[in-house]
Amino acid sequence: MSDHRDSSEEAIDSNPQVGASCPDDLGAEVIEEEVVEGSLIRRKGVYLLPNLFTTASLFSAFYAIVAGMNSDFDKAAIAIFISMILDGLDGRVARMTNTQSKFGEQYDSLADMVAFGVAPALVAFSLNLNTLGNLGWIGTFILVVGAALRLARFNTQIGSVDSRFFVGLPSPAAAGVVAGLIWIYHIHGIGASTFSALLMLVVVAGVGILMVSNIRYYSFKDLDLKRRVPFTAILIIVLVISVVAYDPATVLLISFLIYALSGPFQALLRKGRLSKKV
Repeated sequence: MSDHRDSSEEAIDSNPQVGASCPDDLGAEVIEEEVVEGSLIRRKGVYLLPNLFTTASLFSAFYAIVAGMNSDFDKAAIAIFISMILDGLDGRVARMTNTQSKFGEQYDSLADMVAFGVAPALVAFSLNLNTLGNLGWIGTFILVVGAALRLARFNTQIGSVDSRFFVGLPSPAAAGVVAGLIWIYHIHGIGASTFSALLMLVVVAGVGILMVSNIRYYSFKDLDLKRRVPFTAILIIVLVISVVAYDPATVLLISFLIYALSGPFQALLRKGRLSKKV
C-alpha cells in the first residue's frame, strides 16, 4: 500500500487512544474506522448518495407527521409510503455503489424508527385514536416501542439468522398496514366513530406486537431478479401496476395486510404439521 494517504484519511497505530479524540472540538465531523489491506484506517466524512435517500425518507416521514397534525390524512399516508420506497432504495444504492458504512447503517435505523414507528403512530393518533383517551395513546405507544425493539433486534441479528426470513413483522410492512387503513378511513370518511377507532387500535397494537414476535416472514431476498422470465411475467407486472393505480389505497392495504397475516398463518400450519407427526 502506498505511503501517501489522502488528507481525509488517518492511519491508527497500535495504541487505541491515538486519534481517539475529535480533531476539532467545534466541528461536526464524522470519523469511521475501516480495515484496508490489513491496516486500520480512520476516514473522515460520510458517503453522500445513500445518505441522501435516507434523509429524503426521514423528511417524508416528518412531513407525514405534520400532515397528520393538520388533518391531511391522505397526504400523510402517501408520505409514509414514499418514505418506504426511499428506505428501500438507500440500501440498494449503497450496495450498488459500494458505499456501505457503519454511519449509514445507524442513520438508516434511526430514520426507520421515525418513518415506520413514530410517523404512522402519531398520524393514527391524530386521526381517531385520540378519541379513546388513555387507551388510544397506550395503543399508539405499543406501535412505537414495537418498531424500536424490532429495529434493535434486527441490527443485532444481521449475519446470524437465515436471510430468507425476517424474525418478526418488518417495520415497513407494519407501517404499510397502518398507513393503508388511515388512507381508507380518510377516503371513505369512516374514522370518526368509536368502532372505527377501536378497529384502528387493534390494528396499531397488533402490528406492534407482531414486530417483536418470533414469527418468521419471508424476506424475498433469495429472488433472482437477473434471471430470464417468460414474456407473460411482464404482462402480469403491468396488470398489477394498473390495479394499484386504479385504487392504490385499497390495494396497498390488502397487500400489506396479507403479508402481515402470512406469518401467523404459516406458523399455525407448521405447528399443525408437527402435531400430526407426533
